[in-house]
Amino acid sequence: MNNSIGFSKHKSRIMQVSAFFLLASFGTIHAQTIKGTVVGKTNGALPGANISIVDVDAKAVSSLDGDFNILSPKLGEINIKVEYIGYETKIFPITIKEGTNDIGYITIAPEEKKSKDKTTDIEGVVISRPNALTQAKAYEIKKNNNAIMEVIAADAIGKLPDRNAAEAVQRVQGVAVARYHGEADQATVRGTPFAWTSALFNGNRLPSANVLGNRSFVLDVIPSELIQFVQVSKAVTPDMDGDAIGGSINFITRTAPAKKTLSVSGAGGYNTFSQNATYNGSIVYGDRFFKNKLGVILSGAIWDRQWGADSFDVTYNTGAANDVEKNSISTVMMKRYMGTRRTIGLNGGLEYKFNANNKVYFRGMFNKFDDIRPVYESYVDYANSRYQYNFRYSHYQTELYGMELGGEHSLSSKLNIDWMVSDYQAKYFLDTPPTNDIKGLPIATFRQKITGGFANLSSDGKRYWGFDSPNGIGGEYHDYSSDAANPNEVMSANKLLLSQLVIAKLDNDERDKIARLNVKYDINSNITLKVGAKYREKDRNSTYGYNAVFLPNASLGIPNSPALLTLSQLTTTEAPKGTAFLNGMNGDYSQYIMNPPTKDQLFQMYSPEFLQQNGFKDFSNAETNATSVYTGEENVFAAYAMAEIKASDKFKIVGGFRNETTRLTLNGAKATKQGTPAATVISESIVESNYNAFLPMLHLRYNFSPKASVRFAYTRSFIRPNFGDMSPGSSIDNTSSPNKITRGNPDLQPTFSHNFDLMGEYYFNNIGILSGGVFYKKISDIVFSDTSIMNLNGTDYMVTQAKNLQDSNLLGMEIGINKRLDFLPGFWSGFGVEFNYTFIDSSVEVPRTTNGVQYFDKTTLPNQSKNLFNAILYYESKKVMIRLAGNYRGKSVETINQNLGPNYYIWSDKNFTIDFSASYDISKKVKLFVELNNLSNENLRLYMGDNKKRVTSNEWYGSRGQLGVRWQIF
Repeated sequence: MNNSIGFSKHKSRIMQVSAFFLLASFGTIHAQTIKGTVVGKTNGALPGANISIVDVDAKAVSSLDGDFNILSPKLGEINIKVEYIGYETKIFPITIKEGTNDIGYITIAPEEKKSKDKTTDIEGVVISRPNALTQAKAYEIKKNNNAIMEVIAADAIGKLPDRNAAEAVQRVQGVAVARYHGEADQATVRGTPFAWTSALFNGNRLPSANVLGNRSFVLDVIPSELIQFVQVSKAVTPDMDGDAIGGSINFITRTAPAKKTLSVSGAGGYNTFSQNATYNGSIVYGDRFFKNKLGVILSGAIWDRQWGADSFDVTYNTGAANDVEKNSISTVMMKRYMGTRRTIGLNGGLEYKFNANNKVYFRGMFNKFDDIRPVYESYVDYANSRYQYNFRYSHYQTELYGMELGGEHSLSSKLNIDWMVSDYQAKYFLDTPPTNDIKGLPIATFRQKITGGFANLSSDGKRYWGFDSPNGIGGEYHDYSSDAANPNEVMSANKLLLSQLVIAKLDNDERDKIARLNVKYDINSNITLKVGAKYREKDRNSTYGYNAVFLPNASLGIPNSPALLTLSQLTTTEAPKGTAFLNGMNGDYSQYIMNPPTKDQLFQMYSPEFLQQNGFKDFSNAETNATSVYTGEENVFAAYAMAEIKASDKFKIVGGFRNETTRLTLNGAKATKQGTPAATVISESIVESNYNAFLPMLHLRYNFSPKASVRFAYTRSFIRPNFGDMSPGSSIDNTSSPNKITRGNPDLQPTFSHNFDLMGEYYFNNIGILSGGVFYKKISDIVFSDTSIMNLNGTDYMVTQAKNLQDSNLLGMEIGINKRLDFLPGFWSGFGVEFNYTFIDSSVEVPRTTNGVQYFDKTTLPNQSKNLFNAILYYESKKVMIRLAGNYRGKSVETINQNLGPNYYIWSDKNFTIDFSASYDISKKVKLFVELNNLSNENLRLYMGDNKKRVTSNEWYGSRGQLGVRWQIF
């Protein structure tokens, strides 16, 4: 497809309609329309402000930019009333004329709190703590939104040491994050799999270059400083994307401020694991020109840090025929990462108001995440009685960039439209080594034979942990020893032989081009209709699983081959320093630290000259490589209609439907067996999948008072199948036992869910909230990886393919409170507590066939933790802010082994991290801050089956902290 030509006929139609409305709007007469923008005296635009006309049934709520539009039923003098949590109520007169009445900026001041001086018995005036006002923005958006959602404002994100978009949402009630080497990188709502939560940027789902071909977006590419608001929707409305079973997380980028602003920040820090420095900086500039018609925003951030992690990983002989031996140890790997990460983000925006009725805007952004992590892996291979050492130089690169153009127009006092076109692209790739035409991940493998074998084996000759051993021999992993029979037979650079060179190719990119149009019509003051359409064209290119493999002839026994090189014969460098290797365990593991090849040496090993000189030949699997590449095009056309009905002053109804039609085409290759004897033939393969999703939705809200309400929502949502699961490729592995076939499934159906939510909210006078409720999801056509045995020409093959399997139920409850303890005397009145807890219970049956008998194993959804909570103790005064935050995620199943059953599922253990942040206002414009992460020195633990001691991975990554300053120049 030629991406430089339009989006399609659908987009053209949308743009033609929006252009017509745009041209028509400039000559439209408006009857008694009042427009303006609500701003705080020191806090910028105020979204969610309540605007009303005194003694008249006319109300409006300000947008995220503080703008509002309200219809006056009469001409002449009226009184406008503006209300906002934490701010003084403002009432002022204006004179209404025929047409549009633009009253500009309405500035409101923080609420003054009266307190009595006990020594003089005279009432004084104390301005509310400015730190509390940032939370007011979030509560007003949450309170007035049609959807059930949680909201975070940029200022609130800055109160905690959260450096990327995923970390920014980990404190939200009902949200769980995945951590990768100490940093959060994915988020999910209400315990569903990560791909079931949609990540949005300004209302559009982000393209994903996820390496596994799923639709979850890795959020560590986006610095938190570029975000103005985060909206976590738990029950979506028809005007939102419907592919969100868990919910959606909408990151709203910074927009032009109400007045000139320039702020900078800088910080330096330290990582306790790598024992190296970190730094980050940011800048935000915004202003308005031409009598406030043109608004400009520019923001940028950089976060550069040294980091490291140690990991102790174990694989088990799960392919053994004997059930006891399935728990025996195949390999133990002791691994160290030590590298540099750099996150860079740039965001810019323009906004131009032609007049009170017409506004256009432009936004653009560029984000880059460089993850440079040389990896040093030392193996004890019990299955082959040898040591193995791998060195790989990993420089993963993630990019997200794009732009959008849109507008908002009032065609009359009752008719409004908004439109937008956007083009975003995500990339995830490796661009090494430079000495070879194949770019990817270079891995050099060295092996050393253990001639004396092992001691302390069980009675069956296998290595176990003691609790799995037939005769109790083996100990626990914290006290691990290789148990080489000859204690002098240790890993040595003089004996490790270069046995294999691999380049794992990885190159994924995804591009989304979107056009959308929304039309809103106010039938009267109580009924509003809204309709809209959206078209998205997605192009995807994926390479994963492509391996270039080079083996030395000497290892294959070919006569007169050059001798194998030892690690010591290569140009090496010192192993990385930092904390002691595997210091989270009880032994001394320094014997497994090798001086690795230099980066230049590693790259040079893939040159034609080196390969030829040392007798290496290409043994790449042409079948697997050919089927690991595919391209795809997905076109989605969505339309919706909804009504907002004010049934009474206290009761509001929002109902409607959304319909999304999907057309998917994947182009790739497949491998098949043909002829006698059977030979593998690579042929072109095309997968087409077309389906429709009809999604009815109903939201009810009843306000018992201005401070208390209850909400009910029924929504139907869905998730599209992952690209990787539908890939046209079909690969064959004849080297394993049994032989394996992996294939995509073009017949996969989307997963649908009926969602029910009942939530209550109570807002305290002092900018706090008490909320809670229950939710239920009935989910159909869940996708799991299915394994079966197939006989082809007398040979058994294990076939792995994604399929739609059993349905699932998810039931949960959540409760949260944020309460300032300002009823306490003196110093203690500055304290406050924030706590939220979510309980989730899901159930799914996974079919398994053993000896011809089918069983149904009950388990939970992947990635779903039963218990989640955040606990924050804070102190705030005029100058000081202190926060101590704990984040807990309970255990969750990560990998389901359908063939073997629950005893071989991989679980992630519970995780509890403690973070700290504090700031001190040196002046009104200068703030000093400190941030500390993972004070609890929490590690990540994965284990197999029902015993947490049967570890599959244990990773330690230490703590980090930084000290910095923020300067609000103006």
